[in-house]
Amino acid sequence: MRNSYSFLFILLFTVGQQQVMAHRLAVDPIQEQADKLTWFKEAKFGMFIHWGLYSVLGGTYQGRTMPDTTLPNGKSWYAEWIQQRLEVPDDIYQALKEQFNPVDFDADRWIKEAKNAGMKYFVITAKHHDGFALWDSKVSTYDIAATPFKGRDILGELVEACKKYGLKYGFYYSHWQDWEHPQGALPYWKPKRSSEEFEKYWREKSLPQVQELIENYDPDLLWFDTWDDEAADLITSQRRDELIGLIRKLSDKCLINGRIAMHDPGNDIDFLEMMDNTYPEGLLEKPWQTPATMNHTWAWHDNDFHWKSSGQMLRYLVSNASKGGNYLLNIGPKADGTLPTPAVQRLREMGAWMFSNGEAVYNSLPSELEPQEKVVFTQKEQEGQTYLYAHVLDELPGNLLVLPLPADQIADCRILDTGEELKHVPSEKGGVAITLPERGAYDVAVAVVKIRLE
Repeated sequence: MRNSYSFLFILLFTVGQQQVMAHRLAVDPIQEQADKLTWFKEAKFGMFIHWGLYSVLGGTYQGRTMPDTTLPNGKSWYAEWIQQRLEVPDDIYQALKEQFNPVDFDADRWIKEAKNAGMKYFVITAKHHDGFALWDSKVSTYDIAATPFKGRDILGELVEACKKYGLKYGFYYSHWQDWEHPQGALPYWKPKRSSEEFEKYWREKSLPQVQELIENYDPDLLWFDTWDDEAADLITSQRRDELIGLIRKLSDKCLINGRIAMHDPGNDIDFLEMMDNTYPEGLLEKPWQTPATMNHTWAWHDNDFHWKSSGQMLRYLVSNASKGGNYLLNIGPKADGTLPTPAVQRLREMGAWMFSNGEAVYNSLPSELEPQEKVVFTQKEQEGQTYLYAHVLDELPGNLLVLPLPADQIADCRILDTGEELKHVPSEKGGVAITLPERGAYDVAVAVVKIRLE
């Protein structure tokens, strides 16, 4: 079955090349890419989900809890890596499929929480490095159909919920590492696969499963995962381009992230993906986003209580927006399908802020003003007016916001979430000084000053 499916896949891929070339000749590729990127550049805020067999263990195996410094490679909080980090035997780990039965999974609730948090798109780990697929795959039996939860289409239910609530959606797919397939790539401390060995995995599982995800669910983006140059020997430029070509053949809307080949993403990707929880210092040439955790792990970890505050995460969000980037914030659901209470609490707090202040984030552009130590800026055009938004990240000395602008360039300014009008006068040091109210009279997480420019 696998061999016949792989042969059919190769045949279809080859036949489709002429159609791809004809399409490219008929359409301006630069304009086409700009058009399909519009929603991504406007969205700014998305939800990431890490969920799979690793969620059953919750960061602990046989009395060992991540991070475990007594093991040579156990020094990590990332619970989705438990199979390798805590040295769980393959047969024992893969048998977790018999325990994965998320009876409390509710796609509608997940996406409704994302919507209410102000998120505009949703990404879930369709297959992480462990190789387990959250959908019924034709080319692997290591999937949701092998669990007690068979008969439910997790990805399909999430897609329908996204459509219901107006969110774009995408899938994380580990195209490089796969710890279940005999020729999939392994962590750096394990024996390396030769290119010839990896080719078998590439043809049998990786490419066909990407095709399945597109044909079955029509995603708005695919999120691939490499880092540094560790994948360079296997995700060569030829394989990278082959995968991109397959996606372009099957979908005219699906965005591709830069971690398809972090060492050399090429020019045909749609947006750059930062490393985990990292933030660039300035503007980048392409659209970009930061994938970020709420605590120390991506997947559910029973003992990770290092939750960031909603205010801290909002500051990351607006800082990214001020540099033209997005913020993809992760949650690791429990094995039963429920969202952790601390995560839901933070989502709702962030949603309350976004309800009042989202105008300064969505569809915004970076301002020409340089960021200050405690202030970053976004800007937008609305109905022929130019608006500058000053995001105050912390209390300012004397409650004074000083901007390098002539006072007569400001038509009016006010606190965005309350509408309170603010006084502005020429500053003694040049520019204009805006007097802010005492903290507590406006949102204390991040205060946004809306400034209408003449």
